[in-house]
Amino acid sequence: MDIQIITREGEPEYAVLPWAQYQALLKAAGIKEQPSPEAAKLQAAAPDQVLPGLDQLRSLREGKGIAIEALARTVGISPSYLAMIESGERLPDAAIRRSLAWELTVPGWRDES
Repeated sequence: MDIQIITREGEPEYAVLPWAQYQALLKAAGIKEQPSPEAAKLQAAAPDQVLPGLDQLRSLREGKGIAIEALARTVGISPSYLAMIESGERLPDAAIRRSLAWELTVPGWRDES
């Protein structure tokens, strides 16, 4: 096992080990596997909520009555680039997804990386 021991004042205080090894220890002890920290964070943010995909971006924008030019300007991209995102021709990076989520009030998009 690859365990790192963290001590305080010469006494062991924490043991740090790889996630897979932690899961194996839980299984050996008969304890149900724990979700990864990232999966747990997403579950806590929206336990039963199905988040809309980028393929629904156009309908979300139009549903809020926001012109493509206005949303693009607010997010900091060109209207043509936003049109390509809406059509599925381009996949935006995490920063653009977070900006779109903020402007369209879709909190789950902000958590994605």
